[in-house]
Amino acid sequence: MYFKVLSSPFLKPKNNITKVMLHVLLALLPALIAYIWYFGWGIFFNIIIACLSAIMFEAFALKVQDKPIIPAITDLSAIVTAVLLAFALPPLCAWWITVFGTGFAILIAKHLYGGLGYNIFNPAMAAYVVLLISFPKEMVVWLAPRGVDLGLETVSVAQTIEYIFRGAIGNAYALDAVTSATPLDILKTDLGGMQTMQEIKTHPLFGSMGGHGWEWINNWLAIGGFYLLAVKVIRWHIPAAVLVSLICIATVFNIYDPGHYAKATFHVFTGAAILCAFFIATDPVTAATSVKGRIIYGIGIGLLIYIIRTWGGYPDAIAFAVLLMNMCVPLIDYYFKPIAYGHKKIK
Repeated sequence: MYFKVLSSPFLKPKNNITKVMLHVLLALLPALIAYIWYFGWGIFFNIIIACLSAIMFEAFALKVQDKPIIPAITDLSAIVTAVLLAFALPPLCAWWITVFGTGFAILIAKHLYGGLGYNIFNPAMAAYVVLLISFPKEMVVWLAPRGVDLGLETVSVAQTIEYIFRGAIGNAYALDAVTSATPLDILKTDLGGMQTMQEIKTHPLFGSMGGHGWEWINNWLAIGGFYLLAVKVIRWHIPAAVLVSLICIATVFNIYDPGHYAKATFHVFTGAAILCAFFIATDPVTAATSVKGRIIYGIGIGLLIYIIRTWGGYPDAIAFAVLLMNMCVPLIDYYFKPIAYGHKKIK
């Protein structure tokens, strides 16, 4: 009599890579709609270009390594990397910058280290840092959010497409006539010019909690983050550690000198702090593994965000904070190893 012998695993997991990535994309959708409402259709075209480039570079990398192409492309991991990178790019971004950044994320930051599951740096953030350092002028082309009157010309969908593919917006006006600094840029510049927080907050770009437009995008990102927690795609440790540490250090300095240091709400609801906490820092490949390790990892990111924003040369600092803590993950995992099931911790 023949008995069929099965090998492990005997229990099929409820989630797989494709499902997890699909949840992440769904969680980003409300924030994407808010982004388009406030800053125009630029991010939509950036996402399309980034996704097509990611598929192309992923297929090329797998072909070179003689690995199956279809399973790796359909798991949506490259798409998520592309979408996160597009969220970090300015709405007016030349197509070749998006393609270059996506290529670096997929080929260098991901496949050069062995592919999905082996990369030590977050691919989207590694690509963003490379673009920020290599093309600083092109990476600050931000439009004023909808509802803010700065005396700037509005940019239509056709003009957005024209800039992305031609690098110019017709002949009617220069780029300076349609772009403005971000609230984080204004904060750093005006504080350097000896202005107080009370004076800086009178700028039209500042809203009730953070930057006008940015605060609503971050609200929707937070809702998407809670969705990921609800479907158990991520755990609460890293988001809570990032945001609580950022809030604590910002509150301490604001109490010490409210005229020179912004409130915690400004740091949380301006820039990409919430995007980082829920969607970037929680990357299971590049984050710490144990509970204590994840908390330390998140605290480090939150503190570095504030330190670089306040005393560094880059206003947002999210990507630098994440990459620096990615470097610390092996050390964190070494000292905070998860206890294997059935084993007792040895003191």
